[in-house]
Amino acid sequence: MIPRASLFLLLLLLTGCTNPQSALNAEGSSALALKDLILLIVLVCTLIWLAVVGFLLWSLTRRREAARQDPQTERRMRRSVYTALAITALIVAGLTLASFNATRHLDAGEGPEVVIRVKAQQWWWQFTYPNADGEPAFQSANELHIPVGRRIRLELEALDVVHSLWIPSLAGKLDMIPGRKNILTLQALRPGTYRGQCAEFCGLQHSHMAFAVVAETAADYQRWWLAQAAPASLPQTEEARAGQAVFMAKPCAACHTIRGTEARGSTGPDLTHVGSRATIGAGLLERTRGSLAAWIADPQTLKPGNNMPLVPLSSDELRQVSAYLDALK
Repeated sequence: MIPRASLFLLLLLLTGCTNPQSALNAEGSSALALKDLILLIVLVCTLIWLAVVGFLLWSLTRRREAARQDPQTERRMRRSVYTALAITALIVAGLTLASFNATRHLDAGEGPEVVIRVKAQQWWWQFTYPNADGEPAFQSANELHIPVGRRIRLELEALDVVHSLWIPSLAGKLDMIPGRKNILTLQALRPGTYRGQCAEFCGLQHSHMAFAVVAETAADYQRWWLAQAAPASLPQTEEARAGQAVFMAKPCAACHTIRGTEARGSTGPDLTHVGSRATIGAGLLERTRGSLAAWIADPQTLKPGNNMPLVPLSSDELRQVSAYLDALK
Protein backbone atom coordinates (compact mmCIF):
# COMPACT_ATOMS: atom_id res chain seq x y z
CA MET A 1 0.00 0.00 0.00
CA ILE A 2 1.30 3.48 -0.89
CA PRO A 3 2.01 5.54 2.24
CA ARG A 4 -0.30 8.51 2.65
CA ALA A 5 2.60 10.98 2.53
CA SER A 6 3.83 9.54 -0.77
CA LEU A 7 0.31 9.60 -2.23
CA PHE A 8 -0.10 13.22 -1.16
CA LEU A 9 3.21 14.21 -2.80
CA LEU A 10 2.22 12.40 -6.02
CA LEU A 11 -1.13 14.20 -6.16
CA LEU A 12 0.60 17.51 -5.43
CA LEU A 13 2.96 16.99 -8.37
CA LEU A 14 0.08 16.05 -10.68
CA THR A 15 -1.65 19.36 -9.96
CA GLY A 16 1.16 21.01 -11.90
CA CYS A 17 -0.23 19.47 -15.09
CA THR A 18 -3.51 21.42 -14.87
CA ASN A 19 -2.45 24.99 -14.09
CA PRO A 20 -3.28 27.88 -16.46
CA GLN A 21 0.27 27.85 -17.80
CA SER A 22 0.73 24.25 -18.87
CA ALA A 23 1.68 22.90 -22.29
CA LEU A 24 -0.71 20.00 -21.58
CA ASN A 25 -3.68 22.40 -21.62
CA ALA A 26 -3.44 22.75 -25.40
CA GLU A 27 -6.10 24.96 -26.98
CA GLY A 28 -4.29 25.96 -30.18
CA SER A 29 -3.08 24.24 -33.32
CA SER A 30 0.62 24.73 -32.54
CA ALA A 31 0.14 23.73 -28.91
CA LEU A 32 -1.60 20.50 -29.92
CA ALA A 33 1.33 19.54 -32.16
CA LEU A 34 3.75 20.18 -29.29
CA LYS A 35 1.55 18.28 -26.82
CA ASP A 36 1.49 15.22 -29.10
CA LEU A 37 5.27 15.37 -29.35
CA ILE A 38 5.63 15.60 -25.57
CA LEU A 39 3.32 12.62 -25.00
CA LEU A 40 5.14 10.56 -27.64
CA ILE A 41 8.54 11.23 -26.04
CA VAL A 42 7.18 10.46 -22.56
CA LEU A 43 5.64 7.20 -23.81
CA VAL A 44 8.83 6.07 -25.59
CA CYS A 45 11.02 6.95 -22.60
CA THR A 46 8.64 5.12 -20.25
CA LEU A 47 8.80 1.97 -22.37
CA ILE A 48 12.61 2.19 -22.49
CA TRP A 49 12.74 2.60 -18.71
CA LEU A 50 10.48 -0.41 -18.18
CA ALA A 51 12.60 -2.50 -20.55
CA VAL A 52 15.84 -1.52 -18.81
CA VAL A 53 14.43 -2.21 -15.35
CA GLY A 54 13.01 -5.53 -16.52
CA PHE A 55 16.35 -6.56 -18.01
CA LEU A 56 18.12 -5.54 -14.80
CA LEU A 57 15.77 -7.63 -12.67
CA TRP A 58 16.20 -10.61 -15.00
CA SER A 59 20.00 -10.25 -14.82
CA LEU A 60 19.93 -10.22 -11.03
CA THR A 61 17.80 -13.35 -10.77
CA ARG A 62 19.39 -15.61 -13.42
CA ARG A 63 21.92 -18.26 -12.43
CA ARG A 64 25.45 -16.94 -12.95
CA GLU A 65 27.24 -20.31 -12.80
CA ALA A 66 25.20 -21.68 -15.65
CA ALA A 67 25.97 -18.59 -17.70
CA ARG A 68 29.73 -18.98 -17.15
CA GLN A 69 29.68 -22.62 -18.32
CA ASP A 70 27.71 -21.82 -21.50
CA PRO A 71 30.19 -21.39 -24.43
CA GLN A 72 27.61 -19.34 -26.35
CA THR A 73 27.36 -16.64 -23.65
CA GLU A 74 29.89 -14.25 -25.17
CA ARG A 75 28.33 -14.56 -28.60
CA ARG A 76 24.85 -13.88 -27.22
CA MET A 77 26.14 -10.87 -25.25
CA ARG A 78 27.76 -9.43 -28.36
CA ARG A 79 24.53 -9.94 -30.32
CA SER A 80 22.55 -8.25 -27.52
CA VAL A 81 24.83 -5.21 -27.55
CA TYR A 82 24.52 -4.82 -31.33
CA THR A 83 20.75 -5.19 -31.12
CA ALA A 84 20.56 -2.57 -28.37
CA LEU A 85 22.65 -0.16 -30.44
CA ALA A 86 20.42 -0.66 -33.48
CA ILE A 87 17.25 -0.11 -31.43
CA THR A 88 18.75 3.02 -29.86
CA ALA A 89 19.61 4.43 -33.29
CA LEU A 90 16.08 3.72 -34.55
CA ILE A 91 14.50 5.37 -31.50
CA VAL A 92 16.66 8.50 -31.81
CA ALA A 93 15.94 8.72 -35.54
CA GLY A 94 12.21 8.23 -34.94
CA LEU A 95 12.03 10.94 -32.28
CA THR A 96 14.04 13.28 -34.50
CA LEU A 97 11.58 12.79 -37.36
CA ALA A 98 8.64 13.26 -34.98
CA SER A 99 10.19 16.50 -33.70
CA PHE A 100 10.77 17.73 -37.25
CA ASN A 101 7.18 16.92 -38.20
CA ALA A 102 5.82 18.73 -35.12
CA THR A 103 7.94 21.79 -35.94
CA ARG A 104 6.48 21.93 -39.45
CA HIS A 105 2.99 22.25 -37.96
CA LEU A 106 3.87 25.23 -35.75
CA ASP A 107 3.02 27.62 -38.58
CA ALA A 108 -0.65 27.15 -37.76
CA GLY A 109 -3.74 27.91 -39.77
CA GLU A 110 -4.56 29.05 -43.27
CA GLY A 111 -6.02 32.12 -44.90
CA PRO A 112 -5.59 35.85 -44.10
CA GLU A 113 -3.50 36.67 -41.06
CA VAL A 114 -4.28 38.98 -38.16
CA VAL A 115 -1.03 40.87 -37.60
CA ILE A 116 -0.19 42.16 -34.12
CA ARG A 117 3.12 43.76 -33.18
CA VAL A 118 4.47 42.77 -29.79
CA LYS A 119 7.20 44.68 -28.01
CA ALA A 120 8.67 43.37 -24.76
CA GLN A 121 10.07 45.83 -22.23
CA GLN A 122 11.30 45.67 -18.64
CA TRP A 123 8.81 44.52 -17.44
CA TRP A 124 5.64 44.80 -19.48
CA TRP A 125 4.20 44.00 -22.91
CA GLN A 126 3.13 46.44 -25.58
CA PHE A 127 0.66 45.26 -28.25
CA THR A 128 0.13 47.33 -31.39
CA TYR A 129 -2.84 46.58 -33.66
CA PRO A 130 -2.40 47.86 -37.23
CA ASN A 131 -5.10 49.07 -39.62
CA ALA A 132 -5.75 47.33 -42.92
CA ASP A 133 -3.05 49.53 -44.50
CA GLY A 134 -0.49 48.42 -41.92
CA GLU A 135 -0.40 51.70 -40.00
CA PRO A 136 -0.85 51.48 -36.20
CA ALA A 137 -4.47 51.85 -35.15
CA PHE A 138 -4.03 51.67 -31.38
CA GLN A 139 -1.90 50.17 -28.62
CA SER A 140 -2.71 48.14 -25.55
CA ALA A 141 -0.62 46.73 -22.72
CA ASN A 142 -0.36 43.34 -21.02
CA GLU A 143 -3.59 42.01 -22.56
CA LEU A 144 -3.61 40.45 -26.02
CA HIS A 145 -6.96 39.98 -27.78
CA ILE A 146 -7.26 37.61 -30.76
CA PRO A 147 -10.15 36.16 -32.80
CA VAL A 148 -10.80 32.42 -32.53
CA GLY A 149 -10.01 30.30 -35.57
CA ARG A 150 -7.93 32.99 -37.31
CA ARG A 151 -4.25 32.76 -38.08
CA ILE A 152 -2.45 35.21 -35.79
CA ARG A 153 0.94 36.56 -36.82
CA LEU A 154 2.84 38.05 -33.87
CA GLU A 155 5.77 40.25 -34.88
CA LEU A 156 8.07 40.13 -31.88
CA GLU A 157 10.60 42.75 -30.82
CA ALA A 158 12.48 43.58 -27.61
CA LEU A 159 13.33 47.11 -26.55
CA ASP A 160 16.04 46.54 -23.93
CA VAL A 161 17.25 42.98 -23.18
CA VAL A 162 16.46 39.49 -24.46
CA HIS A 163 12.93 38.38 -23.56
CA SER A 164 10.95 35.31 -24.63
CA LEU A 165 7.24 35.11 -25.35
CA TRP A 166 5.53 31.91 -24.18
CA ILE A 167 1.82 31.09 -24.37
CA PRO A 168 1.92 27.34 -23.60
CA SER A 169 -1.78 26.71 -24.26
CA LEU A 170 -1.53 28.20 -27.76
CA ALA A 171 2.06 27.90 -29.02
CA GLY A 172 5.69 27.32 -28.16
CA LYS A 173 8.10 29.95 -26.91
CA LEU A 174 10.19 32.27 -29.06
CA ASP A 175 12.99 34.63 -28.06
CA MET A 176 12.70 38.39 -28.54
CA ILE A 177 16.10 39.94 -29.27
CA PRO A 178 16.83 43.69 -29.41
CA GLY A 179 17.40 44.83 -32.98
CA ARG A 180 15.82 41.74 -34.51
CA LYS A 181 12.22 40.90 -35.46
CA ASN A 182 11.00 37.33 -34.92
CA ILE A 183 7.68 35.90 -36.08
CA LEU A 184 5.41 33.59 -34.07
CA THR A 185 2.24 32.19 -35.64
CA LEU A 186 -0.59 30.79 -33.55
CA GLN A 187 -4.28 29.95 -33.73
CA ALA A 188 -6.77 29.59 -30.89
CA LEU A 189 -9.33 26.83 -31.41
CA ARG A 190 -11.90 27.99 -28.85
CA PRO A 191 -12.73 31.11 -26.82
CA GLY A 192 -11.02 31.54 -23.49
CA THR A 193 -8.41 33.43 -21.53
CA TYR A 194 -4.89 32.00 -21.62
CA ARG A 195 -1.82 33.04 -19.66
CA GLY A 196 1.37 34.21 -21.31
CA GLN A 197 4.71 34.78 -19.65
CA CYS A 198 8.24 35.93 -20.38
CA ALA A 199 10.30 32.73 -20.44
CA GLU A 200 13.79 34.27 -20.57
CA PHE A 201 15.31 35.76 -17.43
CA CYS A 202 15.28 39.50 -18.13
CA GLY A 203 16.00 41.14 -14.79
CA LEU A 204 14.68 41.72 -11.30
CA GLN A 205 10.96 41.50 -12.15
CA HIS A 206 11.17 38.71 -14.73
CA SER A 207 8.63 36.59 -12.83
CA HIS A 208 6.21 39.56 -12.82
CA MET A 209 6.10 39.90 -16.60
CA ALA A 210 2.92 38.09 -17.53
CA PHE A 211 0.02 38.87 -19.83
CA ALA A 212 -3.41 37.52 -20.67
CA VAL A 213 -4.45 36.27 -24.10
CA VAL A 214 -8.19 36.70 -24.62
CA ALA A 215 -9.47 34.57 -27.51
CA GLU A 216 -12.91 35.75 -28.67
CA THR A 217 -15.42 35.02 -31.36
CA ALA A 218 -15.09 37.12 -34.50
CA ALA A 219 -18.03 39.33 -33.51
CA ASP A 220 -16.75 39.92 -29.98
CA TYR A 221 -13.26 40.65 -31.27
CA GLN A 222 -14.59 43.16 -33.78
CA ARG A 223 -16.57 44.97 -31.05
CA TRP A 224 -13.51 45.03 -28.81
CA TRP A 225 -11.29 46.30 -31.66
CA LEU A 226 -13.63 49.18 -32.50
CA ALA A 227 -13.97 50.15 -28.83
CA GLN A 228 -10.19 50.14 -28.35
CA ALA A 229 -9.58 52.15 -31.52
CA ALA A 230 -11.86 54.92 -30.26
CA PRO A 231 -10.38 57.80 -28.23
CA ALA A 232 -10.80 57.92 -24.48
CA SER A 233 -14.25 58.73 -23.20
CA LEU A 234 -14.80 62.01 -21.40
CA PRO A 235 -14.91 61.80 -17.61
CA GLN A 236 -18.49 61.76 -16.34
CA THR A 237 -18.08 62.63 -12.66
CA GLU A 238 -16.63 65.66 -10.94
CA GLU A 239 -13.99 63.51 -9.25
CA ALA A 240 -12.91 61.96 -12.55
CA ARG A 241 -12.74 65.39 -14.25
CA ALA A 242 -10.54 66.64 -11.44
CA GLY A 243 -8.40 63.52 -11.86
CA GLN A 244 -7.96 64.24 -15.56
CA ALA A 245 -6.75 67.76 -14.73
CA VAL A 246 -4.25 66.38 -12.20
CA PHE A 247 -3.03 63.75 -14.69
CA MET A 248 -2.38 66.38 -17.36
CA ALA A 249 -0.67 68.78 -14.95
CA LYS A 250 1.69 66.17 -13.48
CA PRO A 251 4.53 64.26 -15.24
CA CYS A 252 2.03 61.43 -15.99
CA ALA A 253 1.14 62.94 -19.37
CA ALA A 254 4.80 63.05 -20.39
CA CYS A 255 5.14 59.24 -20.07
CA HIS A 256 1.70 57.91 -21.02
CA THR A 257 -0.67 58.33 -23.93
CA ILE A 258 -4.41 58.80 -23.54
CA ARG A 259 -5.79 59.25 -27.04
CA GLY A 260 -8.18 62.17 -27.33
CA THR A 261 -6.28 64.20 -24.72
CA GLU A 262 -3.03 66.12 -24.53
CA ALA A 263 -1.25 63.10 -22.98
CA ARG A 264 1.05 61.76 -25.70
CA GLY A 265 3.94 60.16 -23.83
CA SER A 266 5.48 56.98 -25.20
CA THR A 267 7.67 55.79 -22.32
CA GLY A 268 4.97 53.94 -20.40
CA PRO A 269 1.92 51.90 -21.41
CA ASP A 270 -0.94 53.46 -23.36
CA LEU A 271 -3.70 54.19 -20.82
CA THR A 272 -6.50 55.14 -23.23
CA HIS A 273 -8.68 52.21 -22.10
CA VAL A 274 -6.81 51.03 -19.01
CA GLY A 275 -10.11 50.70 -17.12
CA SER A 276 -11.16 47.85 -19.44
CA ARG A 277 -8.15 45.66 -18.64
CA ALA A 278 -8.29 42.80 -16.18
CA THR A 279 -4.91 43.45 -14.55
CA ILE A 280 -2.23 46.10 -14.14
CA GLY A 281 1.52 45.83 -13.73
CA ALA A 282 1.83 43.00 -16.28
CA GLY A 283 -0.43 40.64 -14.39
CA LEU A 284 0.78 41.76 -10.97
CA LEU A 285 -2.57 43.04 -9.62
CA GLU A 286 -6.23 42.77 -10.52
CA ARG A 287 -7.34 46.05 -12.04
CA THR A 288 -9.49 47.83 -9.48
CA ARG A 289 -9.62 51.45 -8.42
CA GLY A 290 -7.81 50.48 -5.22
CA SER A 291 -4.98 48.70 -7.04
CA LEU A 292 -4.63 51.65 -9.43
CA ALA A 293 -4.29 53.99 -6.47
CA ALA A 294 -1.76 51.70 -4.79
CA TRP A 295 0.34 51.50 -7.96
CA ILE A 296 0.31 55.28 -8.49
CA ALA A 297 1.13 55.96 -4.85
CA ASP A 298 4.25 53.77 -4.75
CA PRO A 299 5.08 51.72 -7.86
CA GLN A 300 8.56 50.81 -6.61
CA THR A 301 7.22 48.99 -3.57
CA LEU A 302 4.86 46.87 -5.67
CA LYS A 303 7.35 46.21 -8.47
CA PRO A 304 10.91 47.23 -7.49
CA GLY A 305 13.09 48.34 -10.37
CA ASN A 306 10.35 49.28 -12.82
CA ASN A 307 10.78 52.50 -14.80
CA MET A 308 7.84 54.43 -13.35
CA PRO A 309 9.02 57.18 -11.00
CA LEU A 310 7.22 58.17 -7.82
CA VAL A 311 4.96 61.14 -8.59
CA PRO A 312 4.12 63.09 -5.40
CA LEU A 313 0.35 63.41 -5.01
CA SER A 314 -1.85 64.50 -2.16
CA SER A 315 -4.47 62.07 -0.90
CA ASP A 316 -7.20 64.01 -2.73
CA GLU A 317 -5.21 64.02 -5.98
CA LEU A 318 -4.57 60.28 -5.66
CA ARG A 319 -8.29 59.56 -5.30
CA GLN A 320 -9.09 61.79 -8.25
CA VAL A 321 -6.49 60.28 -10.60
CA SER A 322 -7.49 56.72 -9.68
CA ALA A 323 -11.14 57.60 -10.36
CA TYR A 324 -10.20 59.02 -13.76
CA LEU A 325 -8.11 56.01 -14.83
CA ASP A 326 -10.68 53.52 -13.56
CA ALA A 327 -13.31 55.23 -15.74
CA LEU A 328 -11.26 54.83 -18.94
CA LYS A 329 -13.19 51.83 -20.25
